Amino acid sequence: MHESPPHHQPIAGPAPAHGQQPSFPALPAPAGWRYKPRRALWDNKAVRAGGLILLLALCGLVILALVREQTGTEGFLVGLGLAVLPVPLLVAAFRWMDRVEPKPWRNLIFAFAWGACAATLLAILANGYATKWLLSTVDAAQRADANTWGATFVAPVVEESAKAAAVLLLFLYRRRDFNGIVDGVVIAGITATGFAFTENILYLGNAFANDQSFGYSGLRSTTAATFFIRVLMSPFAHPLFTSMTGLGFGIAATLAPHRRVRRFLVPLAALLTAMVLHAVWNGSASLPAIGFLAVYSLFMVPVFGALTWLTIWSRQNELRTVRAHLPAYQAAGWLTPPEPIALSSMRARSLARDLARRTGGPTAARAVAEYISFATSLAFLRQRAHNGTAGPDFTSREQELLHHLWQRKHVAQPALAHAAGAVPRPFVAAPPTWQGPYQPWVRR
Repeated sequence: MHESPPHHQPIAGPAPAHGQQPSFPALPAPAGWRYKPRRALWDNKAVRAGGLILLLALCGLVILALVREQTGTEGFLVGLGLAVLPVPLLVAAFRWMDRVEPKPWRNLIFAFAWGACAATLLAILANGYATKWLLSTVDAAQRADANTWGATFVAPVVEESAKAAAVLLLFLYRRRDFNGIVDGVVIAGITATGFAFTENILYLGNAFANDQSFGYSGLRSTTAATFFIRVLMSPFAHPLFTSMTGLGFGIAATLAPHRRVRRFLVPLAALLTAMVLHAVWNGSASLPAIGFLAVYSLFMVPVFGALTWLTIWSRQNELRTVRAHLPAYQAAGWLTPPEPIALSSMRARSLARDLARRTGGPTAARAVAEYISFATSLAFLRQRAHNGTAGPDFTSREQELLHHLWQRKHVAQPALAHAAGAVPRPFVAAPPTWQGPYQPWVRR
């Protein structure tokens, strides 16, 4: 009987030699790695995104149940149908403000969902608890005023803080998409639009339920009055309040990192301003009709006009930023001479996209739109570098944007050159000079 030869295990040889430039010839592709860095579960972006989506979905389901419980199914459906009417108008207005450098849709969807679900749920729970506490601490003769006190002094603090949380989260975790005043106002406005949408469902649904109980209908009904006040007369009320908070975060985004005190105090002061505006508006609802109209016409309308002017001015200032900083890349050979002119004009941008669509189809139009987006981001990145707020990864981000421009220049540059000839040539100031020891944007 023969014995099988023993199975010999391979014996490890000497450790690989280490050199100044070590090579790893037997290293498998990353997909075949068996030894990978171990990270905490929350470090996974997919897990964080999934957790956030789950949280917002749960808040939405709870809100749905609470609103339906108060309004009834029929009232909920009527409130939903009426409350959705101003939403497209508001979203379109804020998207128009954001046309120079549009923010990613995922940021806007998060802001709207936070306002409609999380912020509204926090407000309903906190306001309900505060109202019950007021009712339990005041005399029976003063209980009629408890709701007014809660709406004037409690609701503004709770609701504006809840909405400001969305702006804060995007300011902290989507910093590259948060560059200035327009970004802050747009994010805050979209968040408040979501909040007002859910709140309007509740108010309109309750009004319809009351009308059904008392037999009211037509223009004299509570539903019609509520629709007129909340949807037709003041659709921008909540966006106006919260835009003050966004304005503060937008100013903070332009400050240098070492201005820590200002970067903290400016958003805080803006949040307090939003609370005051909200309190004035809520308090005016308890005044006689003439007092309410006086507050509306002499205070709220001028504030809304001033904020609108500031936002439009900031939007034009973004175009001036593009016009001021892209000539440096044109001088270095990355851009053609007409491009800074075309890219700093919304009309020329639209003409370039239309021309590309007519000559090359949707693919060419998409390439031009992407080229415009990357060039705008490049100008803003250079502006932050000039202000000292770009961060240590400026060079890598600049090179990435230049790479994207290079990949699309054959389609985009002719369209932009043609569009530049169709708009007036503005005065172009000399671009700011780079203060560093080298010029990383120069093509080599």
